[in-house]
Amino acid sequence: MASQLELRLPDGSIRQVAPGTTVYEVAASIGAGLAKAAVAGEIEGEVIEVSRPIEQGGAFRILTARDADALHVLRHSAAHLLAMAVLDLFPGSDLGFGPATDDGFYYDFKTPQPIVEDDLPKIEKRMKEIVKEGRAYARVAYDRAGAKVRLAEVGYDLKVPHVDEIPEDVITFYDSGAFTDMCEGPHVPDTSWIGNIKLLSVSGAYWRGDASGIPMQRVRGTAFFDKKSLKAHLERIEQAKLRDHRKIGREMDLFSLHAEGPGFPFWHPKGTVLWNELEGLLREELMARGYGEVKTPAVLSDELWRTSGHYEHFRDDMYFLDIDERSFAVKPMNCPGCCLIYGSKPHSYKELPLRMAEFGGVHRNEMSGVLHGLLRVRAFTQDDAHVYCTEDQLEAEISDMLDMTRAVYGAVGFDDVKTRLATRPENAMGDPEQWAKAEKALANALDKNGWEGLWVEAPGEGAFYGPKIEVHVTDALGRSWQCGTVQVDFSMPARFGLEYTGRDGQKHTPVMIHRAILGSMERFVGILIEHYAGKFPLWLAPVQAKVLSITEKQSEFAEQVAAQLVAAGIRAEADVRGDKVGSKIRDATLERVPYMLVVGGREAESGQVDVRTRAGDRLGTMDVAGFVAHAREEIAGRS
Repeated sequence: MASQLELRLPDGSIRQVAPGTTVYEVAASIGAGLAKAAVAGEIEGEVIEVSRPIEQGGAFRILTARDADALHVLRHSAAHLLAMAVLDLFPGSDLGFGPATDDGFYYDFKTPQPIVEDDLPKIEKRMKEIVKEGRAYARVAYDRAGAKVRLAEVGYDLKVPHVDEIPEDVITFYDSGAFTDMCEGPHVPDTSWIGNIKLLSVSGAYWRGDASGIPMQRVRGTAFFDKKSLKAHLERIEQAKLRDHRKIGREMDLFSLHAEGPGFPFWHPKGTVLWNELEGLLREELMARGYGEVKTPAVLSDELWRTSGHYEHFRDDMYFLDIDERSFAVKPMNCPGCCLIYGSKPHSYKELPLRMAEFGGVHRNEMSGVLHGLLRVRAFTQDDAHVYCTEDQLEAEISDMLDMTRAVYGAVGFDDVKTRLATRPENAMGDPEQWAKAEKALANALDKNGWEGLWVEAPGEGAFYGPKIEVHVTDALGRSWQCGTVQVDFSMPARFGLEYTGRDGQKHTPVMIHRAILGSMERFVGILIEHYAGKFPLWLAPVQAKVLSITEKQSEFAEQVAAQLVAAGIRAEADVRGDKVGSKIRDATLERVPYMLVVGGREAESGQVDVRTRAGDRLGTMDVAGFVAHAREEIAGRS
């Protein structure tokens, strides 16, 4: 008789089962209610479907609808459900890939005739019919040759070459009635679990993301375990449409996007004001924390990027050009330029830590299909910093960076901040022991800076040159955005031959820390626009006050008040058009101006203004000096 397997349950208890016992059977042995609620199981970190036999012991848990991993399983199964419906309605279609995403799922199709928006209700209707059928998801394993034969049988020509890229010898398919798909899984027990679904859009895509490759169509949707969550998500989508930074950016005249420069934003005067206020906030922190600001060139030689390692790991995302028969690249990152500055003269341990900050413009060769307003661009500016220090100084420097992160995010209105520690990836360069030191320093700094128990590890997701802390903010719609990073790098200073003279008189290699608080300035502005729906706090607002004349008789006084405000450091404009004051108030509200100062005959005579907010509140009549004091206090507090 085979030896029993030991499963360690979340409560610490041990359950012994025979090899081959399924996840469902384990759940049923614990309780009928748990078995009914079981979406999937997890053994030693691997999520598997409830019908899978268990072949190893270890940490084990049953996933129910309350678990985030279970929602991912549901959405992955929903992607298969979508493929079932499309193949039914569009016979002869070929399948691309269909993953779950953070907020739903999608599937890429090559169809005989295009799928259009009007087709989505029809596809969704067919999906719900299959839901009622309760088709099981059955796992079937093949060897490499068998997988190719199976794909050819069902006419999935696109996926056949992918078989040779799969490292595992056993290749799995999931069958649901007459439908099959090559897939790692896992899936929910059957389609009856996927009742709360909604298809959202259809768009163009390319096979495997290659813009020169086969055109595909991507159908996106979302799925939840319950109607309430689905409804709330759809309401958030509608709110997100209203907050779309591209729409608000046009309305507020902040920036524009042009076909002549796809992925290269154009900043208008009002948008540049917003940008400069963010830079000003960062510069205050940089000055207080002992940073020197630098600027490095946009174009540097090919050799530099080979030395840094970017050519090997990042060249597909870079732009190259030839100058005087030499190869150059437009910089995708700022770090190698800072290494050249550090290496331009000798350094002593007494100078360390040496902190360099740079608002550095970088360019990356993003595919046209992923460009999205300010959120995904080809040219952007990083609020970068590179700190050179000793190993002993590492934790203190990281802690100071985390402290700066808190201060800046608090000032711009993000209080819900989370962190992840991304560790050594497979393509890492450098000494594994140094990677371990770097990961330990980052973890210790997080724990000592108030994040103990609040950060999670992201195994294998570090940059190729070092592990990193990723900082995520949650916006007004509950969406999480990864913005800031703190990365430890032992490798790049050594590759550039950077040194300092230590206390012992010997040459040593410094440790390099890469740090960005906002990340991409463009992307962060896009996030801020959607977070505030354009209704920025006073200190960030491009126009802080508008002076509105009731009649033409008050035009001169309105312009005088606006001039006084500007002289006092308040960004103000006067609206002295011949329109009715109600129309002017409405326009200023649509422009999301924080304060409207209405002036009529009485105000002009007394030298006062009637103050209103964009929310519709009336603060009453006050003199100009009183309003300036009120506004200055609000600006200074960045409230």
